[in-house]
Amino acid sequence: MMIELDPTDRQVYTTWTQDIVRYRDLDPNGHVNNEAINQYFEDGRVHLRKERMAGLGGNVLTGFAIKKFTATYHATLAYPATIDTGTVVSRIGNSSFVLGQGVFDSERCIATADVISVFFDTGTGKSIPLPDAVRLALDSALAEQSD
Repeated sequence: MMIELDPTDRQVYTTWTQDIVRYRDLDPNGHVNNEAINQYFEDGRVHLRKERMAGLGGNVLTGFAIKKFTATYHATLAYPATIDTGTVVSRIGNSSFVLGQGVFDSERCIATADVISVFFDTGTGKSIPLPDAVRLALDSALAEQSD
């Protein structure tokens, strides 16, 4: 089941990380480059795994591959700034899960992303079912369902 979220609403996210905008993140127009914003999204995904899967042992940063990444850029971002990246699990499947993400400058939503990640066997490179421990960790970051 997929939980429908308003990704521009800060309240939907269960895990947060913070980054600073660096001068090198700017494009020639003085705005933060989309690629830098995509890096903030990656930082949020890594933080979610480290925070929610820390107790699983081993390297929790391997065994996941992005199948699909879709970003929407809602507003420009300038230097200097400190931004917050929220991440939430919106769906847990058999061998994959879907994350919703948002980058915020204070209350202003800068960008949102939907990310499908697949769990795979690092030896064979083939997708495999999510282990129960990974599923439980993802469940701890699952979005609240509205009544």
